[in-house]
Amino acid sequence: MASGLHKHGICKGDVVLILLPNTLFFPIVFLSVLSIGAVATIMNPLSSLSEIKKQISTCNVVLAFTLFDKMTELGELGVPLVAVPLDFESLGMPEYSYFSRILSSESSLAPCLCIDQDDTAAILYSSGTSGMSKGVMLSHRNLISVVELFVRFEALQYESRHCSSKNVYLAAIPMFHVYGLSLFVLGLFTLGCSIVVMRKFDVNEMVRAIDCYRVTHLPVVPPILMAMTRIKALGGCDLGSLKQVSCGAAPLSSKIIQEFLQTFPCVDFFQGYGMTESTAVGTRGFNTKYLRNYTSAGLLAPNMQAKVVHWDTNSCSPPGKCGELWLRGPGIMKVYLNDADATKSTIDEEGWLHTGDIAYFDQDGYLYILDRLKDTIKYKGFQIAPADLEAVLISHSDILDVAVTASKVNEEIGEVPVAFVVKRLGSELSADDVINFVAAQVSPYKKVRKVVFTEAIPRSPAGKVLRRLLRDSSHISISSKL
Repeated sequence: MASGLHKHGICKGDVVLILLPNTLFFPIVFLSVLSIGAVATIMNPLSSLSEIKKQISTCNVVLAFTLFDKMTELGELGVPLVAVPLDFESLGMPEYSYFSRILSSESSLAPCLCIDQDDTAAILYSSGTSGMSKGVMLSHRNLISVVELFVRFEALQYESRHCSSKNVYLAAIPMFHVYGLSLFVLGLFTLGCSIVVMRKFDVNEMVRAIDCYRVTHLPVVPPILMAMTRIKALGGCDLGSLKQVSCGAAPLSSKIIQEFLQTFPCVDFFQGYGMTESTAVGTRGFNTKYLRNYTSAGLLAPNMQAKVVHWDTNSCSPPGKCGELWLRGPGIMKVYLNDADATKSTIDEEGWLHTGDIAYFDQDGYLYILDRLKDTIKYKGFQIAPADLEAVLISHSDILDVAVTASKVNEEIGEVPVAFVVKRLGSELSADDVINFVAAQVSPYKKVRKVVFTEAIPRSPAGKVLRRLLRDSSHISISSKL
């Protein structure tokens, strides 16, 4: 593949777009692009045409790999397109002839280039949960660090404790996200693990794949964890091969964790923390027989530094005190693409990445993520973390899913919490019921002032609540006394 890309004019520094769902060809394309010094930028294949056009323009894309059914839609963008089959059996079909020619090129023609570890390897876009998405420029050094300090470290730590037979991982999370990219496109291949690829997530297909291929390890995001807990509780599936489930990309409530542990008592469970801007390197859960911090995001990865800083004074907070989490280490991105101001406000002169996450460390060094600093609701000078209210709301038996965001009232009051609630089918839960339920459990200034019932909470592919979409979707009027 690398030889074919070079033969077809792709040079060092050129940007290649990968617009694909999970497929066996995803790692082949990605690694081939990097091996000739070109730069890979990846996108959700369900992205809108305007989003794709913007990324092609800002990244100066010279070639794009995509699905055949996207070819007509993307043809007007003026970039050469390569249709990628979803399986090897389709390689001989006429619509994939260009891809087949690239793939079957003489491997000896691949260029031998000098690629520096600080050269840009990939451009990934942050999730955009707080404001607009930004292009995160990652170096080869960053990608090496995610393999060594996240994937290999975690897997080898597990093996040292369990000495298990060959592991089988299920790729249910998207490869176009930094979480799936680090695991299924990069790190796990270096360990010789088997990977079962799901084109897209479907809970019933996931269950069948786990039982059919005897999957042992399942990396998930919160929506997948919740779905598998529900389907297992209903019976009708085995899932007895599972040894380890790890969750990342978004926080989990204690209720969800406890329900999972009760449903899967023999499965090793932990959470981790990372960002696109840290190439997924941050912390990883490490539970032992004597210390099980299921609600924690784990201990710092090797070679990573962290501190919790008060958001007003920038003074370091001791264990147990929350503040903004700062990270420093080999996984930290180079810069934001074409955005010097955003880069300067995110990475300081000493190399600290200001994550924008509210967190604290306990006395044993375990990290706990509380919420996003930018999502903090400011009410009459008080700061309210949406996740705190979400944890209260999700404990209600009639609430299936929830998200809390802010509604601006005026300069004197500031913002008030608004709850978007998905209630159980057939429930007669009212807005007043929800407001009173929360009011009985929180300080007066934290009370929910408005409830909006909805059929679903908008989330990113990684499972993060897209609070910005909730705020933008409704101009909420607050009529209650404030």
